[in-house]
Amino acid sequence: MRNDPIGLMDSGVGGLTVLKAIHRRLPAEATVYFGDQQRLPYGPRTKQEVRTFVRQIATFLRRTDRIKLLVIACNTATAAALPALHQELPIPVVGVIAPGAKAAAKVTQTHRIGVIATAGTVNSRSYDRLVRKQDLQNQVTSLACPEFVTLAEANDLTSPHAQQVVTAKLQPLRAAHLDTLILGCTHFPLLQPVIHRAMGPTVHLVDPGVATAQRVATVLTEHQLTRLKTTPPTARYYTTGDGASFERVAQQWLSTAVHVQTVPLTDLTQLDTLEAK
Repeated sequence: MRNDPIGLMDSGVGGLTVLKAIHRRLPAEATVYFGDQQRLPYGPRTKQEVRTFVRQIATFLRRTDRIKLLVIACNTATAAALPALHQELPIPVVGVIAPGAKAAAKVTQTHRIGVIATAGTVNSRSYDRLVRKQDLQNQVTSLACPEFVTLAEANDLTSPHAQQVVTAKLQPLRAAHLDTLILGCTHFPLLQPVIHRAMGPTVHLVDPGVATAQRVATVLTEHQLTRLKTTPPTARYYTTGDGASFERVAQQWLSTAVHVQTVPLTDLTQLDTLEAK
């Protein structure tokens, strides 16, 4: 089991930011990534819908790739499904919200922290609770930015249009005098340069993917799941959407050749049950 891959799932390409951080932190580990692009976006969906999607993908990855650990590399899915999957899966499960909240609480000097995310994540108030749990002085201002997911999925990351959309959307947060901003959707680090320009140099941007990679390393050690093989690790990719589009974004962001396998939704919708612990 130690030599089995780490599994990651997201609603689209955003979780590649977490995958990149894991590759940097744990270069010896094999990985398998699943982007559910056909059902993107997750943000406006109900918690029950999202939880069902995560269960289906987790079951698929366990049956096809025998993953040893699951990373829910999606903030909306973490908020909706992490507690349930902790109880239901016989392997460790790591989300992205708690690591990001802890990282932001360590960085802030003024206790004025912003969160940009999908509507589902904002409405869950998960970041608000966890950031304030670190320090009750922390004040959290949240903003739903679904337009940023659209930009990232379209690979429109640095254009004048992207800058215009991001700058206009973030204007309310500039007025909040933040010193720290959590990129509370894994798509958003893809837009980090334009977000940085929109917010200005005094605002520290927190990418939860980096903290999540550290958490994954810790969990692997705690559960004695660190890979033992010395052969080069594999990296596999699945999507329910357009494979060519996925590959373009993945190759640009990961700086390596990527081949993705398209999975029909019908292969997932019949996987409604998880193997019990």
